Amino acid sequence: MRNPRNERVSSDIDSASPERTCILSGETAARDELLRLAISPDGLVLPDVHARAPGRGAWIGVSREALEKALAKGKLKGALARAFKGAPLSIPDDLADRIEQALIRALTERLGLELKSGKLLMGSDRIAQNAREGRVEWLGHSADASEDGSRKLDQAWRVGSEAEGSGLKGTRLPLDRETLSVALGRDNVVHLALTDRGAANRVASLLQRLLHFQGQATSEGHAAGMVDDNGQADAAPVTTN
Repeated sequence: MRNPRNERVSSDIDSASPERTCILSGETAARDELLRLAISPDGLVLPDVHARAPGRGAWIGVSREALEKALAKGKLKGALARAFKGAPLSIPDDLADRIEQALIRALTERLGLELKSGKLLMGSDRIAQNAREGRVEWLGHSADASEDGSRKLDQAWRVGSEAEGSGLKGTRLPLDRETLSVALGRDNVVHLALTDRGAANRVASLLQRLLHFQGQATSEGHAAGMVDDNGQADAAPVTTN
């Protein structure tokens, strides 16, 4: 990524403020709830999911549908021109696709890292045992997981979390078993569980951004797929760095 002409080298990434404003809606939110856009060396506007690219950035917090409408009507172009102070830029026609794929990649890469660290569980029997023993902090099901298999694991999780009758259940992921299997290098990955609260926070934050961009309405607790110390559904906390 490059710095727009005549802009200072320091980046908006390092600002002390944890909040950013969506250039399309005008709404302010914590930066981890928004998506940063940056400019590539050839002037192409691209998603910067981890907000690490140097230079000026522009933040959006709208759904894919709203983004595509803004692109079609020229509203996105105008908002980006203002955000990047008139720097030469080009908006790819498939920007929405690039954003969604970048969010999916960030999520699957995070799941892979948690697997390598030993915090991610797979396999119904293993997850059920750990869930009943109160060791599961987050539970997820592939998009094509069977309802029966998912219900059984949800119930085991509620029992172990002392949350029976709460309606607590795992998150239905926007990824099918084939996608999860390829991303994690395992066969037939249908259900996932995390045994660490920090890992659950990290995954839930990325998942919520993806679901929001896809326009999927979810309750905060179920989107996060976590429980607090009292066995209640808990939304993922927002970090400020």
